[in-house]
Amino acid sequence: MTATAYRLTHYAHGGGCACKIPPGELESVVAGLLGPEPPGAAELLVGLPDGDDAAVVRIDGGQAVVLTADFFTPVVDNPYDWGRIAAANALSDVYAMGGRPIVAINLLGWPRDVLPMDLAREVLRGGLDICREAACHLAGGHSVDDPEPKYGLAVTGLADPDRLIRNDAGTPGLPLSLSKPLGIGVLNSRHKATGEVSAEAIDTMTQLNRDAALAALAAGIRAGTDVTGFGLLGHLYKLARASGVTAVIDAAAVPYLEGAREALADGHVSGGTRRNLDWVRPHTEFGSADETEALLLADAQTSGGLLLAGEIPGAPVIGELVPREDCALRLR
Repeated sequence: MTATAYRLTHYAHGGGCACKIPPGELESVVAGLLGPEPPGAAELLVGLPDGDDAAVVRIDGGQAVVLTADFFTPVVDNPYDWGRIAAANALSDVYAMGGRPIVAINLLGWPRDVLPMDLAREVLRGGLDICREAACHLAGGHSVDDPEPKYGLAVTGLADPDRLIRNDAGTPGLPLSLSKPLGIGVLNSRHKATGEVSAEAIDTMTQLNRDAALAALAAGIRAGTDVTGFGLLGHLYKLARASGVTAVIDAAAVPYLEGAREALADGHVSGGTRRNLDWVRPHTEFGSADETEALLLADAQTSGGLLLAGEIPGAPVIGELVPREDCALRLR
């Protein structure tokens, strides 16, 4: 059978970053796991406390090493596209910290008695092509026989320790910019349910966040994150909480992919998106925004854009940071 004969999204219970463990549950699991630094270890600049996109340690020569791992179940049916999307998503964690990926390794789970290994080769080929585009080595990796297909990368990058982009560096008065439109989650849910492909969504998910990160560094931006499984509201809540500010969102300014609102209206909403909204609801003043708008803003993205406290060319301004109010997030 050819690759197109297999609906990869039907071999997993969830898809893409929507299959993440809910943020509230995850925080309760890792709470209290911080301990004293190991004797003689390199200086840890960014770790667990604020939920940043990657870990960062200082090394000799005025540099920092950025490390991350990211993998998920199929978000589209085409294996090559899934590989490209998963790789771009994993590399994004390094870009979101202001780093440059230099080497990655594959992380592959495959139901070898259910799906042909030729499909796994296509997944790996997609990841390789994206790493080549990023000028990042892809050198080996690890695989396991798994009931559900899973793919991603562990990535190592380099950054200037004095120019990191992080969750806790937001200050009042800074504008909020978003480098990619939202709506990936609902369009992927529609794809899984109906087989309808959004070429725009695939193009968006496979677009590297490299240029946005370089523009952010050139603009002197120091606070930001990428928008993935916890949705715009979830990732912005983490940034606002870590920075001790309130994030105000101009809902009318947020860009969406074509067909996103229609997909939501047709009921294509993942459980991950609903859990995202439940998590941020106690910390958000929704104003006149209805449930539909709230769900779109909480939509679980896969390989979404950078959310930056500052302005870069081509990225719309969707809000601002203000002094801390009674809530961490406010819509207007």
